[in-house]
Amino acid sequence: MKKHLKTTLFLLSLIFGFSCKNEAHTESNPDIVKEQASLSAKDILGNPEYLAMSYGGYRHVDHDIEPAIEELKEDLRIMAAMGIKILRTYKVHLPQATNLIKAISELKEEDSNFEMYVMLGAWIDCKNAWTDMEPDHEQESKANANQILVAAYLANQYPDIVKVIAVGNEAMVRWAATYYVQPSVILKWVNHLQDLKKEGKLPKDLWITSSDDFSSWGGGDASYHTEDLEKLVKAVDFISMHTYPYHNTHYNPQFWGVPKNESKLSDIEKIDAAMLRALDFAKTQYDSVSNYVVSIGVKKPIHIGETGWATVSDGFYGPSGSRATDEYKEAAYYNQLRKWTNEAGISCFYFEAFDEPWKDAHNKMGSENHFGLITVDGQAKMALWDAVDQGTFKDLTRNGNPITKSFNGDKAVLMKNVKFPPSAKEIADRKQ
Repeated sequence: MKKHLKTTLFLLSLIFGFSCKNEAHTESNPDIVKEQASLSAKDILGNPEYLAMSYGGYRHVDHDIEPAIEELKEDLRIMAAMGIKILRTYKVHLPQATNLIKAISELKEEDSNFEMYVMLGAWIDCKNAWTDMEPDHEQESKANANQILVAAYLANQYPDIVKVIAVGNEAMVRWAATYYVQPSVILKWVNHLQDLKKEGKLPKDLWITSSDDFSSWGGGDASYHTEDLEKLVKAVDFISMHTYPYHNTHYNPQFWGVPKNESKLSDIEKIDAAMLRALDFAKTQYDSVSNYVVSIGVKKPIHIGETGWATVSDGFYGPSGSRATDEYKEAAYYNQLRKWTNEAGISCFYFEAFDEPWKDAHNKMGSENHFGLITVDGQAKMALWDAVDQGTFKDLTRNGNPITKSFNGDKAVLMKNVKFPPSAKEIADRKQ
């Protein structure tokens, strides 16, 4: 009880701070605020002129060290230079999400041409999640109500910035064993927010979704095909699905292994062919969700809430594992993915802009720390080398460092770390 009270008081203090800030915000640039408030999620999602990105911005191994406002602004300028205009956040109970909106607001006041929108994540847990007690996946955490409360409040206060609320992050997929909930919980809160829209208590053009694994949206095991999921698909404004060919190079590697008919290709040709198969894997998972949605008689936009490729791993995906991990492969995946989704009218909240070393705090070589396109200290990985050459990041810094190329831009040195995937036979033998 004390924990929930403390969380509530903290959230209310954030709300009060934003109430005070909002007066200045709405009075500073009324024309710009009005123009950007009139843009809806429908206008920007699926529009290649509004590239999307998943963003955390935590720079330290200690996750309790929150990004400062100026650090958030530094990152926002970098992402804006890349053409990013929609950011996805995860947890409104942490200062990062609310401070990000504040940072965007201040940048808009400083420069009326600055444009950035937010898909605001409300974290959803089951009862006893992240405690020493057994998670109860049939009941939800009392903290969920506070997440929804603050998300709704911020959407009302900043309609020119917050265009989407996502109820939960991978909150329904069963491999999230420490916290997942039943679809009925997500449905309850999605319906609540949709009701607020109908009652005029939220912006009518605000879109509501949940961001979850492709399987949670009906694209995988048929055991997910429940009545509550059907109701949820009908209740959301669009579907935000996740797909990770990278992780599947270990868990479902059939697509990844070099087939016999490619065995005589050069090493780089084997890698390039494998990365095309990885893209096809993502497309197949996207299609599996689309097919399920159609099968229940629903026509609804489907966007990619998360996908990415790590550049360092000493585990399942590293040299002694699937050999999927390096900057060359990340660059191939990122560039191919952007081309596909832009041409198909799909928003892709690529995961992620910057490395976040807290994600595997006990292992600095853990893959979860290295999904960024840019390192903590401002080195642009290979996917962004061309952008550096083009002067995209001129005069921009991160942690006081100019944005420069990783490996000093020496491709020959980078390629020393690049390995082609195991053969299909080797993968099949491992599975036996």
